[in-house]
Amino acid sequence: MTIRVLIVDDDPLLRAGLQLMLGGAPDIRVVGEAGDGSGVQSLIDRLSPDVVLMDIRMPGMDGLTATEALRRRPSAPEVVILTTFDADEQVLRALRAGAAGFILKDTPPAEIVESVRRVATGQPVLSPVVTKRLINRVAASGQDQRKLKAVNRLKDLNDRERDIAVAVGEGKSNAEISATLYLSIPTVKTHVSRILTKLDLNNRVQIALLVHDAGLLDDTR
Repeated sequence: MTIRVLIVDDDPLLRAGLQLMLGGAPDIRVVGEAGDGSGVQSLIDRLSPDVVLMDIRMPGMDGLTATEALRRRPSAPEVVILTTFDADEQVLRALRAGAAGFILKDTPPAEIVESVRRVATGQPVLSPVVTKRLINRVAASGQDQRKLKAVNRLKDLNDRERDIAVAVGEGKSNAEISATLYLSIPTVKTHVSRILTKLDLNNRVQIALLVHDAGLLDDTR
């Protein structure tokens, strides 16, 4: 399968560089590009990308607003945030909105290509542990309100699902959860899918964020 990619960034040199490095991969095709978020919706309708590489800070519509609008669409493409900062409140908000992860703009080309491949198969491009470190390093404004909302949302889970959600938040893979909770890997996958459905979430990163907001992770880890 060819992975169709849309690049959204206000820097034409960066867009050209990304197009060059991604275009060299036999399984990836850059189908379009944009200089800000205002035209993303129409481009998605026309080009049907699988993955959108989205800058956060752009004139016109910024990447955060575009990501929030995009992830509300049915069958939305995956979004990966392009950023120069690994600890940024806007990056965190984009992850909460359903972005599959973020890539620093100075990431080596081979890692960017591999990240696009991972996202296209439904895998996040950062581990929940990295997400937790990001949360701990940005401003804690609204923390109490987020905790209350997170605790209330997690009440929809049964005990087993809650245990698995916490394990996802700790950065454990399905195999590690299987070994820890004495469940088969297919059973773990089924539980993770049910958690995503019950909580109306897009990916494991959002599970990790919710579990962290609820105060269920050991912040000393």
